Amino acid sequence: MELSTDELRVFLDEKAQQYNHPDFITSDPIQIPKRFHNKADIEIAAFLSAIIAWGNRKSIITSASKLMSIMGEQPHDYILNSSKSDWEAIDYFVHRTFNTIDLRYCLQALQHLYQNHGGLHEAFLPKADEEYMDEAICRFRNLFFECDHPKRTGKHIANPAKGSAAKRIHMFLRWMVRQDNNGVDFGIWRDISTSKLSCPLDVHTGNIARKLGLLKRKQNDQKSLRELDRQLRTLDPNDPVKYDFALFGLGVFEKF
Repeated sequence: MELSTDELRVFLDEKAQQYNHPDFITSDPIQIPKRFHNKADIEIAAFLSAIIAWGNRKSIITSASKLMSIMGEQPHDYILNSSKSDWEAIDYFVHRTFNTIDLRYCLQALQHLYQNHGGLHEAFLPKADEEYMDEAICRFRNLFFECDHPKRTGKHIANPAKGSAAKRIHMFLRWMVRQDNNGVDFGIWRDISTSKLSCPLDVHTGNIARKLGLLKRKQNDQKSLRELDRQLRTLDPNDPVKYDFALFGLGVFEKF
């Protein structure tokens, strides 16, 4: 599909507006953190929902709901006050390859972050001179794995330094950082600029980006993400990740 930059901007702006709408929430994992009103509850619910967000969206929502149930529907209170015996009492959880072992460590790591590093928000803060969130994600990841951890759990927290597009973490960051009046993203981390955000790159967004000429590289990896970043910033340098709604909507809902 050959469009000029201006035509592409108009087309994608229209699609972003179409899908960046409260109706989007009913079929998306963002509905899980939408249950909460306290900032820390939202952060924790959003993070846990995001890191298991692969596969069928209905099953993601079911699994994320189970996580909230395990935490008594009080994520922040649970993270602050639970203990090793509470985590070991979780007898069974599985979503794809994420299992009880991974969950127990993630709960411990979140407690470590909130007790020792100011919580998820502080752990993800980028430096002023950083153009993208990749280095902040890597610093967060180092903090997250400061405790003794099962080797297997490392694969569930993406590492941009090893070439990962970190789709699930970028989705989480979109939820936390983007502010608009459309009622989907939370926009509660107001000290992080939307200009630093990257589009969550997956099969759907990658395929649509290629069809629209926004992406030439075939893999959905960190190099492709940077290629897509540069293109989306030519369309809107201040809020490039709004186009996630357009690319995802075109791929999932319109089979474009």
